[in-house]
Amino acid sequence: KDFLAQIVQTVRLIRSKGVGVFFVTQTPKDVPADVLGQLGSRVQHALRAFTPDDAKALRATVGTYPKSGYDLERTLQELGTGEAIVTVMSEKGAPTPVAWTRLRAPQGLMSPTPDAQIDAAVAASVLLPRYGTPIDRESAREILTAKMNAVAEAEAAAAAAKAQAETDKELAKQQAAAQKAEAAAEKERQKEYDRLMKASGGTSRTRTTRKADASPLEQVLNSKTTQTILNSVIRGMFGTGRR
Repeated sequence: KDFLAQIVQTVRLIRSKGVGVFFVTQTPKDVPADVLGQLGSRVQHALRAFTPDDAKALRATVGTYPKSGYDLERTLQELGTGEAIVTVMSEKGAPTPVAWTRLRAPQGLMSPTPDAQIDAAVAASVLLPRYGTPIDRESAREILTAKMNAVAEAEAAAAAAKAQAETDKELAKQQAAAQKAEAAAEKERQKEYDRLMKASGGTSRTRTTRKADASPLEQVLNSKTTQTILNSVIRGMFGTGRR
């Protein structure tokens, strides 16, 4: 099955390259239907219907030929040696009428034709100006492959852009959360600083009323110099000053 699939694919693709393939078989039913549908020229020798299956295959073969004045179901069984039913593709791309033809036996050796003789025949051909220059046209498969690759690249770029956008969004979210947490911590530090400063200010206000009864140690602690030192220590502990 894999081999037949490769044959069908090859026949379909090489037509765009201007390449022809010959299939030689005892009966048309040996060739896959998809391949028969791609053939442009047919040379059919005699077919014999010895069994019901052969008769069915003969009728199926006759149905694939263009309409003609021949009774092909009978003619194909009456063909002799060197005779064939022939139809080829015309210059306009249409099959020619069916012809009952007698073929000439090939004149030549059974060995491969020498390269020099092939080159001379090609050089003398009237078709050389038209077909002598190789043309590697872009096949349908190559065109479809290029389109599929372009679509795949576009999808990959879109996916990468989406992933980058999600990453940027998550990073911005984390930065906003960090800034919010820092602001809350700063607020708490400021609140604690204000509380300590308020407590320190209360001690300073009661100092004058108790100054006369204060001991030497209390006088030192309640002095302006000591308060200045305490304020500096508090600022150093909380990393900020009064705002």
